[in-house]
Amino acid sequence: MPRIKKKEHEKLSTSNIQHVADLLAADKPITKKEACAILAISYNTTRLAKILNDHAENLAYKEKRKSMNRGKAAAPYEIKEATMLYLKGENVTNIAKGLYRSAGFVKTILDKLGVPTKPSSVEERAEVAYLPENCVADTFEKGELAWSAKYHSIVEVQEEQTPRHIASHKGLGECDYESKYGSKVYSIYVKEQTENDFNIDGGYYAYSLAYDLGKLEHLKEHGIKLEAI
Repeated sequence: MPRIKKKEHEKLSTSNIQHVADLLAADKPITKKEACAILAISYNTTRLAKILNDHAENLAYKEKRKSMNRGKAAAPYEIKEATMLYLKGENVTNIAKGLYRSAGFVKTILDKLGVPTKPSSVEERAEVAYLPENCVADTFEKGELAWSAKYHSIVEVQEEQTPRHIASHKGLGECDYESKYGSKVYSIYVKEQTENDFNIDGGYYAYSLAYDLGKLEHLKEHGIKLEAI
């Protein structure tokens, strides 16, 4: 599949190239000079033709791969890759593109495996999400990787905030959370993916009720390596 080379200022996204291709094929087509201007490339008909040809080849390749996959059940590697990418923060649309599958296909994989879903809107992200039934638990182990329905992210469980633990740390006051809320409370480390030169992910510490945390151990049956997320 050909890769379209571009300079930083050039507007060679797939959608923009398709937009230009549609305008050139219209009943009243734009000129090649106008096409180059829309793509923010120098006026060069040879390069314009190559960009359009490579774009057409890429689309044809993707359609061929989708056609080959159509009707086929999810392969183990697809289940693993879709789940890992989703838990790392990738959206369903991009995962589907990478697998040459439909977004519905990817959603079905995630639903069947019981992968916690991430809300899409800002309003929904402000709320605590529902957890799949096989994620629900009331006890977690120190160091366990779980899912936070409040922060919509992978978290590492730290310490259970028992009365004894609280009493042993100055400044934490006195509280029996389990009696007060009907749920254990844990300190957690919320993992965040960040872009930096050292390829190091970030995060922050927080507290969570157990019923806002979800188990992920069941995903290991499908080859999901939680520690790699």
